[in-house]
Amino acid sequence: MLRTCSILLAGLAAAAMTSSVPDAMAADQVVMGFIYVGPKDDYGYNQAHSEGCAGVQKLPWVKAIEEASVPETTSVQETMRNMINQDGAQILFPTSFGYFDPHILKVARQNPNVQFLHCGGMYTEGKHPKNVGSYFGYIDEAVYISGIVSGHSTKSGKLGFIAAKPIPQVLRNINAFTLGARSVNPKATVQVIFTGDWSMPVKEAEAASSLIDQGVDVLTCHVDSPKVILETAERRGIYVCGYHANGSKLAPKGYLTGAEWNWTKVYSDYAQMVKDGKTLAGGTIPHLIRGGLKDGFVKCSDYGPAVGDDAKKDAEAAKAKFMDGSMVIFKGPLMDNTGKVIVPDGQEYNQKDIELEKMGWLVDGVIGSTKS
Repeated sequence: MLRTCSILLAGLAAAAMTSSVPDAMAADQVVMGFIYVGPKDDYGYNQAHSEGCAGVQKLPWVKAIEEASVPETTSVQETMRNMINQDGAQILFPTSFGYFDPHILKVARQNPNVQFLHCGGMYTEGKHPKNVGSYFGYIDEAVYISGIVSGHSTKSGKLGFIAAKPIPQVLRNINAFTLGARSVNPKATVQVIFTGDWSMPVKEAEAASSLIDQGVDVLTCHVDSPKVILETAERRGIYVCGYHANGSKLAPKGYLTGAEWNWTKVYSDYAQMVKDGKTLAGGTIPHLIRGGLKDGFVKCSDYGPAVGDDAKKDAEAAKAKFMDGSMVIFKGPLMDNTGKVIVPDGQEYNQKDIELEKMGWLVDGVIGSTKS
C-alpha cells in the first residue's frame, strides 16, 4: 500500500539549494516516489532509504510516497506507473539493483517528463534514456573506518565478511574493510562468504555461524538486511559492524560501529532541483551524483561500548583525512589475494576514478574468491 512517510529525521541538506535558469516551470509541490525491494524495518538497505524518504518529507513543499516489498519483476513497473498516474510523482527512486534493466528503462521511455533515479551507478550516456540517472555514495569510506575499529578489536586476527554478490560495489567494500583493518593490524585476514543474493537470511545465518566456528571474532557484511548477522554475532558473543543503517539495538554488547547512508541529504538535494524546474534530460540535474563523508552522503555509527581508545583515535584520524580530502584508500603498491599487482607503486585511485566502478579483484589479506 502506498503511504506517506511518517518517520522524521533531522539535519536536512543545504546543498543544491541555489538554481540556475530552470529548464521547466518550477514546481509548487514536489511529489517523490520511493520503491523498496524489502521491508522498511530491515535495519539495512531498505530502512536506510525509507529514513531518507522520511527526512525529505519534512520539507513542507514535498509529498513523499513509498511502497515496500516490491519484487524485481514487472510488479515494479506497475508500481512506478501508479505513482506517476495516480499520485502525480515527478521524480521516482526505484532503489533496488534489479529494478534498473528492463523495468526503469521501459517506464522511463514511456514517461519522458518524469525523472527516474537509480541507486547504484548503472546509467550510461548515449545508451539509456535521458530522463534516467543514478546516485550513490562512497560508503567504502565508512567501511574503511569500520575496518580500522575491527582491526583493533579482534583478538584472533580473523575477521569475517558476508556478502551477497561479487559485483564491484560489494568488492570495493570488502577491500576497503580489509585495508582499514590491516592499516592498524597488518596480519589480520578477512574471510569472505558470498551468499548469492541480496536477501538470504538462512544462508546469512549459516555463513555467520560457519565463520564464527572457524575462529572469526568480528563480522560485517554487505547484504540488504544485516539483521540476522548482527543477531547471530551478538548471540555467539563476538563483535560486529553494521551496514546501511544503525544496527546497535540488535547487538548492544558487540556492536563496534557501522557504515550508514544519509539519504536525507541526497533526496533533499534532488527535491530542490525539481522544485527549481531542473531536469535530467535538460542537463541541469546531473546524471551521475556521488558523495562521501565530507559531502554528508554517508556516516559512521556511534562507537559501541567495546571500542577502545586506540581504535577511536585511529578511526577519527582517518575520518579527518576523508573530511579534508587527503585520504586515498586504494593506492599502490597493492596486490590482490593471488599475488598479482593491481595498483603499482606510485599509482592511486581517488574516489571518483572510474576504475573503482569496474573492480573485479580482492586485495591481499582477503580469504575468498570473486568466483564464489
